[in-house]
Order: sequence, then C-alpha cells, then structure tokens
Amino acid sequence: MAAMKSVSGQRSRMATPYLIWAFIFIIVPIILIIYYSLTVETDNGMAFSWANYTRAFQPTYLLVMWRSVELALVSTAICMLTGYPIAYIMASKEYSSKGFLLFLFLVPMWMNFLLRTYSWIAILQNNGIINTFLKAIGLPALKLLYVDQAVVLGMVYNFLPFMILPIYTVLKKMDQNLIEAAQDLGANNRRVFLNLVFPLSMPGVISGITMVFMPAVTTFIISSLLGGGQYMLIGNLIEQQFLTVNDWHFGSAVSVILMAIVVISMGIFSMVDKDGEGGALF
Repeated sequence: MAAMKSVSGQRSRMATPYLIWAFIFIIVPIILIIYYSLTVETDNGMAFSWANYTRAFQPTYLLVMWRSVELALVSTAICMLTGYPIAYIMASKEYSSKGFLLFLFLVPMWMNFLLRTYSWIAILQNNGIINTFLKAIGLPALKLLYVDQAVVLGMVYNFLPFMILPIYTVLKKMDQNLIEAAQDLGANNRRVFLNLVFPLSMPGVISGITMVFMPAVTTFIISSLLGGGQYMLIGNLIEQQFLTVNDWHFGSAVSVILMAIVVISMGIFSMVDKDGEGGALF
C-alpha cells in the first residue's frame, strides 16, 4: 500500500510542470478571453455587459459563422469520401506500394502550412498553370481563385492527411481473421464492409472527422489567401477584431462562441461512438 502511494505521489510530482504550463498558457488565457467578452469599456473603466454577445448574434455575423461551419462541413465530407478509400487501399494486404503512397501524403506536411497554401495561388490564378493549359488547348480561362471552391480545395488539400492517417491506423490493426470468418460464413464483400469493416473503423473515422473539422472551422489563412478576403470566415473575423479593429472585447466574444462550436461538435462526434470501439450498422 505504501509503495502504491509512493508511485502515485511520484507521478503527481512528474505531472506538476505540465499542470503549471497548462494553467499559465491554457486556463489563464481562457479566463482572460471570457473576461474581455463579458465587459465593455466605459468612461469609468470596464463594465459588465452582454453587448458583445448581442452584437455577435446579429445577422451579419451569424452569416459569417454559418459560412464557416458550412465550408468546414463540406471540406470534412470531401476528405471523408476521398480519404476513406485511400486508407482502405493502403491498409489492404494485397496493396504492395502502401509505404510509397503514405510517403506521398506525408511529404507535403513537411512543408510550411503557409507555403503549401501559397502554392495553390500559382496554380489557380488567372495566369496560373491550369488556365495557361486551358488557353493553350483553345479553351476559355476559368475563375478558379477567390471563390468558395478554392477555399474548400485549400482545406481539403491541407487537412486530407489528418483524415487518412487515423483511418489507416485503425484499418491496419484490424484482425483479418474476422474478415476471413465473415467470408467463410457466406458474407459477400459488400456485407463484410458494411457490417464489419466500416463499424470497426469508426474510431478512426471519428478521429479523422474531428481532426479535419476543427482546424477547418477555425482557419483564417486559407480563406485569406485563396478567398482573397472576399469570403470572411469566423477565424478571419477574430483576427480582424484583434489585429485591425483593436476591439478585443468583441473579438473575445466571437472566440468564446467559436470555442462553444468546437466543444459542441466534439460532443456530437463522441456521441456517435461512445466507447471508441465502433458498432454494428445493422
């Protein structure tokens, strides 16, 4: 018993530096953001007020929030529909080039996020690679930059590996004996996938959706570069309030709302797979 208490005390001491770090750089900033969001500047100093939240729920800002969530959902859906088949192929024992394919998806992540996004400007702009090719074969140039589709493309390109890797990891660890047993019992490939493979891969799917949706709904660099500032998202709104308008109170209120969106989204994702072990669809 004494030995167990000693080990527990040692672990507590080892966790102390992290707890201090978390308090200073996580808890304190959140408290400050909440404080600023609930106050306004008056002639007599700071005063408690809900005015920042009332302003945040005006139609103009609600449209910004909805656009952010909408583009994030579209990007997440595309990453899911694209990433799952890729992860499934990579995890297949018949596929021999899985290491090379995984390498191709990891290489772009070695490059700076900003540079990866900038590269799409050279590809999509009016005199970019795609439009130059179209003009060379006699087709009219297309408006590919500064539209919603360009923002979604940037999100998918940057966040697709975050969808593929968790799903690939789960599929790779899946017991192949279960699949062989299902096939021996007469299940065809469709039934094996829908009733066995996909339910068991749900932990990876949920992790992938979370890892894509969260940065997609909070991004501001992608929308600034590929949207040309014409498509303000909630991340751009927060950046503008803190760095341009210098209205920290309203910026903090929008930040709190964004945190609430993220927390609610995580709660919904966790409800889908409560035990983190998947479940049968039928």
